[in-house]
Amino acid sequence: MVYRLQSPWTTAQADLEDALQAGRFAACGASQEKSVGWVEPRGHAHGPLVEVVGGQWIMKLQIEVKSVPSSVVKRKVQDEVDRIEAQTGRKPGKKERRDLTDDARNALLPMAFSKMASTWVWLCPQENLLVLDCGSTARADEVMTALIKAAGGLSVALINTQTSPAAAMAHWLREREAPQHFSVDRECELKAADESKSVVRYTRHALDTDEVVQHVTQGKLPTRLALTWNERVSFVLTEGLQLKKLAILDVVLEENSGAAGDRKDDNFDADIAIATGEIQPLIDDLLEALGGEVPLGQTASA
Repeated sequence: MVYRLQSPWTTAQADLEDALQAGRFAACGASQEKSVGWVEPRGHAHGPLVEVVGGQWIMKLQIEVKSVPSSVVKRKVQDEVDRIEAQTGRKPGKKERRDLTDDARNALLPMAFSKMASTWVWLCPQENLLVLDCGSTARADEVMTALIKAAGGLSVALINTQTSPAAAMAHWLREREAPQHFSVDRECELKAADESKSVVRYTRHALDTDEVVQHVTQGKLPTRLALTWNERVSFVLTEGLQLKKLAILDVVLEENSGAAGDRKDDNFDADIAIATGEIQPLIDDLLEALGGEVPLGQTASA
């Protein structure tokens, strides 16, 4: 997910580091359901939480969630309800059931398995660009909340383009011609805008066919379309301007096979340099293919 900073980035690395340290990740306690915090991008314990590689700022947010299956909670609550009825002859009311449910969940939490998830945060101050390695709006909101809490005054907005991704993808499919620097791959999802809400999905299927053109002509709009940029990076563009299934292709890795040294530190720096060095110009070309950005305060044309 790609955001544009609404004002130039002026925070010093040391100041952001101090701010993130206050929100460093700590594992869930025995009765804690969720924990959110910053971890070391390089993976070294007690290392910095902000890494700067070639002017690119890299951070990583970790989320741990402990969940107890609702069926297990329900069964434990029912056992307690049955016990109360047997001993007192009365049925617990709604409030008491809610309390029993909370008690059951708290009792089971120490035995629950944890699920860990992390999200990379890439800040490019020179371009006023912020990129989150996630495709979920809920996860993005969680990351942005943590980042704004640390970097007070940070103001960002999702990038809005003159031509919507759906309209642009429909044009590329209808004309059977991808924009400059891009090629259309073999994956697509089309949805009808009418009340039928019908969906057509293509996987590992040629898209420059009369059938696809007919679907688009009849009003089905692309919600996902697989593309490759300059034969270097493949991804799936969504109607919400998200880049999913993003993969740097072998040709790039082969070109940079000698860039990484033998040490883990060198590999981290090289990986970041390669990834950001490819994705930043991809984003620039994609925004150009969508007619450019809409200036702040304006709305896109139809």
